Amino acid sequence: MLSMHTIPQAFSVGECDAIVAAISQAPSDPALLVGRNRDHNMRSADLVWTDEVEGLAWVMDRLIDLVRVANRDHFGFDLTAFEESPQVAIYRASAAGHFVWHSDIGGGPISAKRKLTLVLQLSQPEDYEGGTLEVMPGAQVLEASRAQGCVTVFPSFMLHQVTPVRSGVRHSLTVWAHGPAFR
Repeated sequence: MLSMHTIPQAFSVGECDAIVAAISQAPSDPALLVGRNRDHNMRSADLVWTDEVEGLAWVMDRLIDLVRVANRDHFGFDLTAFEESPQVAIYRASAAGHFVWHSDIGGGPISAKRKLTLVLQLSQPEDYEGGTLEVMPGAQVLEASRAQGCVTVFPSFMLHQVTPVRSGVRHSLTVWAHGPAFR
């Protein structure tokens, strides 16, 4: 059975802090959903796309390597590209930051080709309460590690959510590996 895969310490604490520092100087956009406006109440977060932040090209190189190994060792999907820039999501308690149960595969031309979702935990676990990434590979709900620098990889069709942040701020980075649509 396919499930989520965890890569502890994929990024160092210093690397995570450097990513957060770099994106904190960049403008952010409200997190919108494909084909929807902000008034949907499914997600409350701000986003920064790393390809718009100078000095973060190294992050994508690392993510490509992590996805390659995780796919080879655990998933075996036909992956062909990364068609979307990594996004850093900022979930704030002051904005009731959350993302309800959803999958990352949609009807759009790009989201329909998402095969693997990779989430990098950028914040220290003590920086926020709530904000847990939960993945549902079947009848049970699994909690992703909150350890800073840990990466969680799972098939993009799996339901997952970020529970409401009750205090503090949660930073995470997400990228998708793409390939031919599932059959």
